Amino acid sequence: MTLPRVSSLRLATFFRLALLLGVLTAGAPAQAATLDGSQLSVLWAVPFAGILLSIAIWPLAGPHFWHHHFGKIAAAWALAFLVPFALVFGAGTAMAGLVHALLAEYLPFILLLTALFTVSGGIYIRGNLHGTPLLNTGILLVGGLLASFMGTTGASMLLIRPLIRANDNRQSCAHVVVFFIFIVSNIGGSLTPLGDPPLFLGFLKGVSFFWTVGHILPDTAFLMVTLLALFYVLDSYLYKKQGVTRADPTPDTTRFGFDGSINFALLAVVVALVLMSGVWKPGIEFDIMGTQVGLPSLVRDAGLVAVTLLSLALTPKPVHERNQFGWAPMQEVAKLFAGIFLTIIPVIAMLQAGANGPFATVVHAVTHADGTPNPAAYFWATGLLSSFLDNAPTYLVFFNTAGGEPAQLMGPLASTLAAISAGAVFMGANTYIGNAPNLMVKALAEDRGVRMPSFFGYMAWSGGVLLPLFAVATWLFF
Repeated sequence: MTLPRVSSLRLATFFRLALLLGVLTAGAPAQAATLDGSQLSVLWAVPFAGILLSIAIWPLAGPHFWHHHFGKIAAAWALAFLVPFALVFGAGTAMAGLVHALLAEYLPFILLLTALFTVSGGIYIRGNLHGTPLLNTGILLVGGLLASFMGTTGASMLLIRPLIRANDNRQSCAHVVVFFIFIVSNIGGSLTPLGDPPLFLGFLKGVSFFWTVGHILPDTAFLMVTLLALFYVLDSYLYKKQGVTRADPTPDTTRFGFDGSINFALLAVVVALVLMSGVWKPGIEFDIMGTQVGLPSLVRDAGLVAVTLLSLALTPKPVHERNQFGWAPMQEVAKLFAGIFLTIIPVIAMLQAGANGPFATVVHAVTHADGTPNPAAYFWATGLLSSFLDNAPTYLVFFNTAGGEPAQLMGPLASTLAAISAGAVFMGANTYIGNAPNLMVKALAEDRGVRMPSFFGYMAWSGGVLLPLFAVATWLFF
């Protein structure tokens, strides 16, 4: 079974960093002080900016080098932050930050993605669909609806393979994948806490399960309908202009159906585990170097590992072969986000410092002159930062900036919470790194031979299509 090998690859960066910091922490206190972002210089954000620029530039400037060394580059930027941080603030504080990033953020995040990636990769949709504009639009619609119930990652991994297969005899289908990222990997997951990590964090903080669907359904419907209409027009034009230009590499086979259906049951288990971790409150926690790890989280994560192993064991080998199932997309996401979760530590701390921190301008920008929150500003601030930072911690930053009280935010400040929720989920589509499924879909599409836009090329698509729609949504809803 290949999973242990993949897990070791995924965590190798952390183990090396832990070993290095273990030497530095000899004799350091186990309980580290909380990082005060108001005392940090903006220079601590350089490693984070560096890893973002690496993701943006290297695949374009040196694709071969990047393909073979992106994990080393991510590790180098992580070390560029952790080693100086340990020397300046003490090994205890650095180790506590590493442990928190690993146990409270990275591992739960990557285990959930791995489970969804494995389960969805074990479902094969039989039959060769033909990628007409109407069929493609229908798949995007179904994916957008599924995203709020099986997560953007699950919906993306389930449908991206048959979508690419349906269009593999066309001259180019990069635009199909781009709109897939817009709709299925991001905007479609905005209606429930199961859809996207930021909303799940809000659920854990006390936001009602159905609050989001009751408050941003009109926003989501507007964007979904408009994007689907734009896509249909664009795809129809390109379909007529380019036509079918080569022999279909996946000709018609058996009738439409599903193989590996046991994974639908495992997907239900994943959903149940996520719900359980938010509802079950036994009050049992374990303190690991200042990071509180609750029993529900441990049960959830152990369950996700079990689901992943069961999926690999129970899925027939021909299903994986027909799906061209491989670990390369998951490895890329795991290694890059390991670096992102580490280097983002000082950035989040500086944002959390609010008006007293280096990013005080951001806090002032989302507040009216009388001190009340400005929903439109919250929408854009949360969204633009979520485009480049991880959208889950960004959501938490602005959730706390707006007061952090769920009863108040769901009541008098409902428009502010709606703006934060919509910004975090919608604008994750602005860049490849705005939401984890974006990179996974890109990597999988390229693995299937689709020539995807570069980092900045993709931003040209999102800037030309999404930003004008977000401006209209601001006028209509915020």
